[in-house]
Amino acid sequence: MPRFTIHDLAETIDARAASGGEASYTRKLLDKGAEHCAKKFGEEAVETVIAAVENDRAHLIAESADLLYHFLVLLKARGVKLEEVEAALDKRTSMSGLEEKASRKSGN
Repeated sequence: MPRFTIHDLAETIDARAASGGEASYTRKLLDKGAEHCAKKFGEEAVETVIAAVENDRAHLIAESADLLYHFLVLLKARGVKLEEVEAALDKRTSMSGLEEKASRKSGN
């Protein structure tokens, strides 16, 4: 059974960003600028937190999907590729989470 992945979503966002016209919500977000995209991401983050606190599984799933979409749109708006985020995550897996977090605080 084929699975839809975050990479599929990133590719869809790239394709829609490259398209013109009024039909693309992604294109409209990007046209409003990175600051607008950041605000939309923040709104979705808050809605995701609320769904989690309310223990509403279906709502949490739906808001999580929105959050991932808006996160990738924000990365696109700032010219950051998903692969760059994955590389940062890959680096972090070489040490424990507590060690990694401590290293960020010390400026490493």
